Amino acid sequence: MYTFSNKLKTFSIILVVLGFLGVGYGFMTSHKSLDEVKIILAEEHGSDHAEETTTVTSIDEHTEAQKADEHAKHVQHQIANRPWSALYVSAFFFMMIALGVLAFYAIQIASQAGWSPVLFRVMEGITAYLLPGALIVLGIAVASGTIGHYNLFVWMDPEVVEHDKLIQNKSGFLNMTGFIIRGLIFIGGWSLYRYFARKFSIAQDTAEDNRNFKKLFRISAAFLVFYIYTSSMMSWDWIMSVDPHWFSTLFGWYVFASMIVSGITVIALLAIFLKAKGYLEFVNDSHLHDLAKYMFGFSIFWTYLWFSQFMLIWYANIPEEVTYFVTRIEDYNLPFFGMLILNFIFPFLLLMNSDFKRVPWFIVLTGIIVLLGHYIDIFNMIMPATVGDRWYIGIPEISSVLLFAGLFLFIVFIALTKAPLLAKRNPFIKESENFHY
Repeated sequence: MYTFSNKLKTFSIILVVLGFLGVGYGFMTSHKSLDEVKIILAEEHGSDHAEETTTVTSIDEHTEAQKADEHAKHVQHQIANRPWSALYVSAFFFMMIALGVLAFYAIQIASQAGWSPVLFRVMEGITAYLLPGALIVLGIAVASGTIGHYNLFVWMDPEVVEHDKLIQNKSGFLNMTGFIIRGLIFIGGWSLYRYFARKFSIAQDTAEDNRNFKKLFRISAAFLVFYIYTSSMMSWDWIMSVDPHWFSTLFGWYVFASMIVSGITVIALLAIFLKAKGYLEFVNDSHLHDLAKYMFGFSIFWTYLWFSQFMLIWYANIPEEVTYFVTRIEDYNLPFFGMLILNFIFPFLLLMNSDFKRVPWFIVLTGIIVLLGHYIDIFNMIMPATVGDRWYIGIPEISSVLLFAGLFLFIVFIALTKAPLLAKRNPFIKESENFHY
């Protein structure tokens, strides 16, 4: 049985506390008055522009002053959006990891894979974060449109919808009631599968036959069908609808690729950590090799989807589609192309060699790069629509990562203590223990 050390427990709690304080500071400092925003804009454009903004001497003085006020209000709203967006990006990122692991776990069960059962308890531990993590994501989204000032989803703002024909036409799908109901259905379905999968997996340890394994097999196959639909719809609701004027038919697959590679990476990192602490003695370098191979393969798959989505939209140059990428290239040039290097170039070069896939520290190095790259990927999906060019990595962003990293570690390691780390009576456990590639 795994024991959650006091040192690690304290570390995770410190992360949560520091993150919470930083997030609070971010919210407190994000409320700027209109005059403060005008001063910020004036400083950004120089003193000449400041004089021009405050004392307009053109013929149409009133119109120019109105435009300046409208721009200042827009920037004021973007600044207020930043802590909400930073919190949402981190909340979604860690939830996405747990959901990706759950999907990978179900695939292993449904395909009756022989190499992976020694890692099942690691996967089950990670998926313990899914229910609280997903509820937090949904809670932040709803709160941003109720107690906030429509900080994430513009379609939640009645004033915007009133003057936007395109959003009005989508209101049958994009409305608060439907958003909440769909979110609860997604979370309920994922959590039910996780609950029964864990129940049957643990029950199989002491069973005299394979009845529990067969139940687990059947619900895993059914869950994958549910997952395919709901994960795509979730990506439309929770990410794509921050840009309600834009859509991509590849978007669900694109988010899936990011989700699955992040989840597999965390499985590898956690397995290496536990093995280094004297647990998982049955996990060998061949298991790590296969996890790294999946990290490599899904990184290539993510790149294929990124290129397919980007290249077709760029080449077609249809205004309502290409605007999405124009905004990101102009205002997010470094993170937009930087994540391509982190998510494709580094994994491709570092994990191409088969021998490197067996070296724990090498997998850890690559895993950290991959997770950073996919965090930036989610950052690029959310921030341009909510904060525009007012982005940078500061206290709200770092604190949000610390908050959810601490919560993630605490929940996952608590879950690992609840059952033996070896699924003893799994029909494929001997094959998995003796796996060599």
